[in-house]
Amino acid sequence: MIFQTLDDKFECVGVYADGQLYFEDFPSGLTKTWKYTGSLYDLDAQYAWLMVQGTTLEEVAPEHLREPLERAQRRLRAYVKSFKLAKIALRDHCIFDLVPHDFLKEFCEVKNQITEHVFENYEKPECYEHLATVYRLLYKIKYQNLNLNIDNCKELFYSSISRANSQKLLEGPRHISYNIFGTVTGRLSTYPDSFPVLTLRKEMRKLVKPYNDWFVSLDYNGAELRTLLALSGQEQPEGDIHDWNMKNIFELSLTREEAKTTIFSWLYNPDSKSIATDIYNRDKLLEKWYNDGYISTPFGRKIKVEKRKAFNYLIQSTTSDIVLDRAVAIDKMLEGTKSFISHIVHDEIVLDMTDEDRNIIPDIKEVFAKNSLGSYLVNLNAGKNYLDLKELKL
Repeated sequence: MIFQTLDDKFECVGVYADGQLYFEDFPSGLTKTWKYTGSLYDLDAQYAWLMVQGTTLEEVAPEHLREPLERAQRRLRAYVKSFKLAKIALRDHCIFDLVPHDFLKEFCEVKNQITEHVFENYEKPECYEHLATVYRLLYKIKYQNLNLNIDNCKELFYSSISRANSQKLLEGPRHISYNIFGTVTGRLSTYPDSFPVLTLRKEMRKLVKPYNDWFVSLDYNGAELRTLLALSGQEQPEGDIHDWNMKNIFELSLTREEAKTTIFSWLYNPDSKSIATDIYNRDKLLEKWYNDGYISTPFGRKIKVEKRKAFNYLIQSTTSDIVLDRAVAIDKMLEGTKSFISHIVHDEIVLDMTDEDRNIIPDIKEVFAKNSLGSYLVNLNAGKNYLDLKELKL
């Protein structure tokens, strides 16, 4: 049965199905809907929005449903505007307590028909299951407000610019609303109403504190270089990848920092010819993963891209999906504990950990290291705020 949820918050449980609104005793067989929401946590449903990979209702609606959809959306926008004028925060209320139920039925019926159209006319992408598990985790993160405070942050208020930047963050949204379809490669971006965790100035990280005892940060040593090696069928260096490159690629002719700069310049510049080795070989990699104008990634993504950008897209997309896949696995490990994933920044996962859970950190590190492409070396850091993270030696 096709259905729609009435709100997107965990505590706002209600659905529309078969022409009726239900707030308890839901009908059986609820299997297909437009989009995942928190109230669907225990429901095994399929999501049309993931089927069309983030395309909007307006873009996929068949011709005969476009006018009814626009009419319903106009009414919804008017309601939302009135709530803002009345200073009613929608994050603090269930939408079905604020708008007429007749309107909810009208809007949900249009969404039901569009959802049915998607399932009848679109094929499920190969990356669907991966997207579904990732989106559930990011949805959970969306409804966790960050702990922002000015404790031990006096230096952020010395200059007028820094003080203004700090105040803007403290007065702005405290939740992170990730967009899994905001980039072509699948690398995370954030919506405009989100805390800007992906673009946060380094010094401002000090405002971000854990709710529990400490932050634990995990990221990969040379993540994208390791993905390049993995996709090329090469073995992973056990130690620091930049030391390894200094010895094996540059034969000690460069320092570690020079080797790091040179190889990243080559990696991110498709026109660079500074590296000529079978170990790092663009052409061989594209022979395997690029065909007819598309890259196909190990996670089932199929991305249309010109050949000049294909190499970068493949590496970035695969690395991003490795991190997101490991984040899902770590989130499962933390079920039943007070610790949780606070946020994800590119190839870094930041955990909000209680001291009582410290014994599972080695297991978490191992789960992060061992991904579907091999075992990557992990950097592990910890601290009392997001800026002052120091190496954690186990």
